[in-house]
This record gives sequence, C-alpha cells and structure tokens, in this order.
Amino acid sequence: MPANINLPRILRVGAGASGLLVQTLAELGLSRPLLVTDPYMVECGNCAKLLAPLDEAGIAYGLFGDCVPDPTTDSVNAALALLHGGSFDCVVALGGGSSLDTAKAVAVLAEHGGAMRDYKVPRQVDSGLPIVAIPTTAGTGSEATRVAIITDTGTQEKMLCMGLGLMPVAALVDFELTMTMPYRLTADTGIDSLCHALEAYVSRKANPFTDSIALTAMRTIYQNIRIACAEPDNRAAREAMMLAATQGGIAFANASVTLIHGMSRPIGALFHVPHGLSNAMLLPEVTAWTVGHAPLRYADCARYIGVAAATDTDQAACVKLVDALSALTADLQVPGPQAFGIDRDAWFDSLELMAVQALDSGSPANNPRVPVASEIVQLYEAIW
Repeated sequence: MPANINLPRILRVGAGASGLLVQTLAELGLSRPLLVTDPYMVECGNCAKLLAPLDEAGIAYGLFGDCVPDPTTDSVNAALALLHGGSFDCVVALGGGSSLDTAKAVAVLAEHGGAMRDYKVPRQVDSGLPIVAIPTTAGTGSEATRVAIITDTGTQEKMLCMGLGLMPVAALVDFELTMTMPYRLTADTGIDSLCHALEAYVSRKANPFTDSIALTAMRTIYQNIRIACAEPDNRAAREAMMLAATQGGIAFANASVTLIHGMSRPIGALFHVPHGLSNAMLLPEVTAWTVGHAPLRYADCARYIGVAAATDTDQAACVKLVDALSALTADLQVPGPQAFGIDRDAWFDSLELMAVQALDSGSPANNPRVPVASEIVQLYEAIW
C-alpha cells in the first residue's frame, strides 16, 4: 500500500523564524489569532517578543497563558472558554509539546464541540481551526504531527488523539527559542526526539519517505545531545537538535511510534513523569527486548549513528546499539521510576492497568515484536 504523508503547509526553519508570524498569518489569510502558551513563556518575555509585531501591524489577538505540563482536559476547557469569548479565526501555539497539544485540542473542540474524549483513537478528527505552531523545545516534534496527547482530568488517562484537524497549517521552527532550556529539559526532550526517530524507523508502518528522515534525525541527535546538555549556549548543537526534533516529528507522524511511546503514556498519566523522561526510562530496555525481531533495521540505526561498523554483523550491531542507548541515558542522568521518587507499591499495583492503557493506545501494535499485556508488565518491572 502507498504511504500516507502529511506535513504542515508552511514550514519555516532557522534563526528568527518565530519573527515571521505576521507574514505567515497574512499568507494564510488569517487575522485574529488566539495565542496559547504557558506561564514561563509569558514570564521570560518570549510571549511579548512574539506579540510585539502583531501590535505593530494592528492585529487584534487573544492570549491564554496558563497551559500546564502534560495538558489536561481542564486546561483545554479553560483555553476553549477564552476562545469562545472572542471571534478568533486561528490558534497560535508557543511553547513545548504541552502548549502545542493544548492548542490542537482547542482548535478541534472550537469547530466540533463535545468533549476531548470524543476524539481519542480510534476516531479520526480531520478538521479544526487553523493552527500555527512555534515550538520552544527541541523534542516533541508536535509542530509537524497530526497527534495530540491530552490527559482526562477525571480518569487520568492519557488520551491519544489523531487526525488532520490536529496538524498545524504552519510551523515556525526557531532554535533561538531553545537557548534557555535547562539541562533536564534539554536531555529529556532530546531523548524524546531520538525515540521518535528510532521508533519510526523500526515501525511496522515505516516507509521510504520517513526512513531517510528518521535516520538523519537519529544521527543528528546522537551526535549533538550531549553537547547541547553540557554547553547550553552552543548554537550549532542547539540548531542541530531543533532541526532533528522537527524531522523526528515528521518521521513518526507518518510512520507511527511503537512500544516505547505506548508504555510511556501511562507512566506520565499516573505518576506525572514528564513525557520525554518516561520515554528515556524505557528506551534501552524496550529496545533490547525488541531488537531480535528486526535485526537489520536496528543494525541500520547502529551503523548510521556511528556506534557500529559496516563490518559488524547485524547481531553485533544490535548489541552495540543497546549498549550505546544505555550509556547515553546513564550519561544524561536519566533516573528510573524508583530514583524519580515513585512509590514502589503504587508502581507495582498499577502495572496491569498501565499495560492495558499501553495496548489501548495502539502504538505497541506497530512494534517489530508485538507484546501481550503480561510482557508489558514484565518490562515495567524490569525498569523499576
């Protein structure tokens, strides 16, 4: 079957891209945006910097500045109430994946009504208000995906929502917005991007279009993430990480993620672990569990990022890849669930529920080795 490829209509990448919002809105025929962002973006001045050209151009806008990490239905509804109070014709998202996903949810609910639960997979939602995404972390790739993750405030389920209505019509990818990211955020969002690329390449839905993008993103991240963490002012490393994050988003948006992301979402929902960090906790263990079922694909990854030689057998390359991922998470001080501070009884009492939620997301079905619930439980036990 042919691959189905979806991308933003406008994609601007590089230093100063975020300063082109007025021009971008004009090209799209949009004139009254609601800016959706988080308190830090307001406090640090990035919000004001983005809005100043709108003021100069006489463009009326609204501002919702209260996005929360791992966006909840309560937060989405608060933003939606503000949108309903004005005649806004689009949503501009400034921030990390949480702000971008909040904006996506608002865009869909503004057009279709109902509750966010109505739009979780397997339902597809293919229209919504236009979204302009301006990412400030080199991680989620949400600026180039038709995906949003929203936590149901009532049930604490992390709901996976998909469809073209969640795809930004434009993305302004400006690495200069990432220069103030702290160490932990740089590491966790970077590993999130690495997971996107790796999972897209080994996914059962991988295709020739995404393969080359995924490999390029993987190598770029592996070669630059330690530098970006150790030298936060290193513009070359920051630029490389930002571009790779968008490439990773394009890759997984069109080839899907796999078991790592499927298992990650319940950890975040139940124990409030940041999304990138929960992926990082899982990355080496899930990769080790899976490599034997797609050795050529994983060996490709090992060779391309430079941890295995062309002369290595596929089996040897797979071992080197797992070792490299383990070393990377160790170097970046990724804690396990116990070191993060999760209560042991709470963790082990939740394993079966997390396994069910992981399977319900659909992502594990894309894994080269498709797990059953008991195997997911064992993996959760292994990372404790």
